[in-house]
Amino acid sequence: MADVEVFLDETPGETRGVIARDGRFTHLIIQRDSDRPSDRLGARCVGRIARVEPGLRGAFVDLGVGEPFGFLPLGKDDKTGEGGKLEVEVVAEPRERKGPVLRRLGEASGEPRLLAPGSDVSAILAALAPGIEPETGVAAIRAALEAEEDALSTALVESSSGLDLMIQRTRALIAVDIDHAPAPGRDSRKNREAANRAGLSHAARLLALKGWGGLVVIDLAGVGLHGDTIMKMARAAFAGEPQAAFGPLSRFGLMQLSLPWRRTPLDERLLDGRGRPTLATCAIDMTRRLRLALLSDPATPRLVARCAPEVAVLAAPLVEALGPRAGVRADSLIAVGVVRIEEAR
Repeated sequence: MADVEVFLDETPGETRGVIARDGRFTHLIIQRDSDRPSDRLGARCVGRIARVEPGLRGAFVDLGVGEPFGFLPLGKDDKTGEGGKLEVEVVAEPRERKGPVLRRLGEASGEPRLLAPGSDVSAILAALAPGIEPETGVAAIRAALEAEEDALSTALVESSSGLDLMIQRTRALIAVDIDHAPAPGRDSRKNREAANRAGLSHAARLLALKGWGGLVVIDLAGVGLHGDTIMKMARAAFAGEPQAAFGPLSRFGLMQLSLPWRRTPLDERLLDGRGRPTLATCAIDMTRRLRLALLSDPATPRLVARCAPEVAVLAAPLVEALGPRAGVRADSLIAVGVVRIEEAR
């Protein structure tokens, strides 16, 4: 049985839930105070059909909070027309600047509005790891920071199996490259098999951690692989995702699978279009690190965080929520994304 750890970090501006199994992070759930409740997974709303797009076989639905509107897939013979009112549920959160994907629940009346928000982080953790009380405080903050670093990584090396894994997301698909370094004195076939097994397991974990879905192409280590053996490995690795759909193993050692999109990908939530932390991410990260310092050092009367002026503007109300021991100072000599925590003088 896996050793499961659960963490809940409630930093002003953002709540994070983290799950680790056998020392490896498997889930990082992030909800920000600025999120639109109508966009969260599981939210139920009354929506109005703003426009029907036959070419997309769907309709854009106004949920009462402005654009981007939600997208509702329509069946071939669906006669839904513009202006119609429906009760809908969010089945996939926004991504790539698009609104949430919706599922029709039934007819509705009245103005577009939120009927019930999606689950909060505590409820999500309870569903993913039932019966385990989350750790909070210093341990949770550290887990939240470490899980973010793991989620944003693109490479993994595991010496025990000789695994060398790369994972990258393009506009069309997710590419996973599994390679291995043969260990001296070990059977190369068994070494390759161990690397493929470990690689599939880590690929499944990282895809869930990152919140990625869609078409996944995995380049396995070696050629002339035994198809049935590889498929058993893959199904075992992705056993936690019931909607995973597997394609056959090609003669070039490539396998394809499809995973559903559910939550906003973490890279889109945390980074800008150039792969750098957004100002909002920097402000919350600074607040989280200052909170960690305050909890780790209760004896110091007051700590302040120095940061770039544009970050300080966004962070000021968040830092204020930490209490009178916390402060923030703008420093034009500090780059965006850098924070220096020091005793107030």
